Amino acid sequence: MFNPRSLLSNLRRKAISPASITPTVANTAKANTPQRQPKPLTPLQQQILVRIEDCYQQAEIYFKRTFARPQTQFTLRGRSAGTAHLQQNRLRFNPVLLRENSEAFLAEVVPHEISHLLCFQLFGKTKPHGREWQSIMLKLFKVSPNTTHSFDTQSVKGKDFEYRCACGPVRLSIRRHNKVLRGETRYLCKRCHTHLTFTQAAE
Repeated sequence: MFNPRSLLSNLRRKAISPASITPTVANTAKANTPQRQPKPLTPLQQQILVRIEDCYQQAEIYFKRTFARPQTQFTLRGRSAGTAHLQQNRLRFNPVLLRENSEAFLAEVVPHEISHLLCFQLFGKTKPHGREWQSIMLKLFKVSPNTTHSFDTQSVKGKDFEYRCACGPVRLSIRRHNKVLRGETRYLCKRCHTHLTFTQAAE
């Protein structure tokens, strides 16, 4: 039976060196901005990279073929724990939720996202959580194929703003709110087809 506490303990004992880790952490600096040194990885983020490599070695034994290792970033914001970018062979993880849910990340989130990449490389385009993805989760990683996490996201909840339409109050994210303020767009309610008007910011 999979034991996340045992896995976490084992990963902590493993020596971490740049040469021993295949996945790369992308430099997200824009081309037109001064180059900044990437932030050093935390010990927990290093453990995630080791876990990724372990999962890929397991997959190569199971499928009897090699897989290109993904680019890995710890830049995801909001309420998502992780995302897999299929065409780019890239993984992104939420550093805040990682700190708060380290055992679940190692045991479930990393295999979940890697299964998306493996599924795409093995079968091409399929349903995001279809039977091919579920099969990899169950048969290869022995992890229940849950489609969403149940983490407490209060600490990563973004500020939102209250708007109104004929139906009543509607909450918009700060990104959409800023677009309204800049005059870039206006939003319509899909039910009553009236424009949303700003009332007040959420506390």
